[in-house]
Amino acid sequence: MSNDRLAELAAAGVSIWLDDLSRQRLNSGNLAELIRDKHVVGVTSNPTIFAKALQNAEDYDAQVRELATRGASVEDTIREVTVADVQQACDLFRDVWEATDGVDGRVSLEVDPTLARDTEATVAQAVDLWKAVDRPNLLVKIPATEPGLPAVTQALAEGVSVNVTLIFSVERYRAVMGAYLEGLERAAANGHQLTPLVSVASFFVSRVDSEIDKRLEAIGTDEALGLRGRAGVANSRLAYAAFQEVFAGPRWAALAARGARPQRPLWASTGVKNPDYPDTLYVTELVVADTVNTMPEATLDAVADHGETNGDRVTGSGAEAQQVFDRLAEIGVDLTDVFLVLEDEGVDKFEKSWGELTDTVRGQLEAAK
Repeated sequence: MSNDRLAELAAAGVSIWLDDLSRQRLNSGNLAELIRDKHVVGVTSNPTIFAKALQNAEDYDAQVRELATRGASVEDTIREVTVADVQQACDLFRDVWEATDGVDGRVSLEVDPTLARDTEATVAQAVDLWKAVDRPNLLVKIPATEPGLPAVTQALAEGVSVNVTLIFSVERYRAVMGAYLEGLERAAANGHQLTPLVSVASFFVSRVDSEIDKRLEAIGTDEALGLRGRAGVANSRLAYAAFQEVFAGPRWAALAARGARPQRPLWASTGVKNPDYPDTLYVTELVVADTVNTMPEATLDAVADHGETNGDRVTGSGAEAQQVFDRLAEIGVDLTDVFLVLEDEGVDKFEKSWGELTDTVRGQLEAAK
């Protein structure tokens, strides 16, 4: 039955990606099993995932000892370790990448999150990671901060496929799509073929509910409490309506005629944080073609066990979703502030994880010496 439920989700046009990567998954064969048995066709990583992976993980010991012997710095060690994991994952997904003509079989590696406010440094590292991994199915993750948007455009212009992450508002998502289109136009002007360039836009879901629910509970009225758990899905459905609009316009048509691919929405942060909500909420309520859902393994298992795919749950739902946001604004939820807080917290969280990763690697290098 687990295969049947996941097969139904995939057949509905949702690409199932795993939101986790570690050398233990690679070496144990776990990731290969998920590809074979659970329809996983891609994987995403971030600083938090790598920080967790390197803590108490014997799989990295030999490489860290070798790097310590060479006198590698903490920064160089992080780079070599993460690049090695991503290369191995890219190779594992190579058959999927070929079978889907480059749409799936993708592995994401994020730039240093401490660069999130620095456009030029982000571009430089994105190009550097692209060259270091040297795999056509890589996606370099760049945050959708205001300085990150021109970095997305420039990276694409340099021929780098991009996963744009930390998107919370539809307004920012529209800016991301604009950055993607401009990047394709510049790439074409630079002589790059457009078909190999692939991008996804990682639109975060559960964190929106977590922040808005907190504010609704502070308001405390029956109407406010009745809106809990509705904003994340509604926000994503509005994002998909924006996606349909942008990728049906004349600017896109001109790029599509040159072989460009649309930038698919990727539903991120789909693990349910409130135990009162169904544990498959951010998967089953966002089923629609031409999307990616990147899930932690617990969510993947929940969908496999009892997730119900009841057709397209998104197309045509924009008006109803907008009503949710109209009601939120009417009862006093400052939505502009919500999205600013979420972006700042997202960047801060990844910066903290990067610090934890740095401390872990520094300790491992010292122990190896």
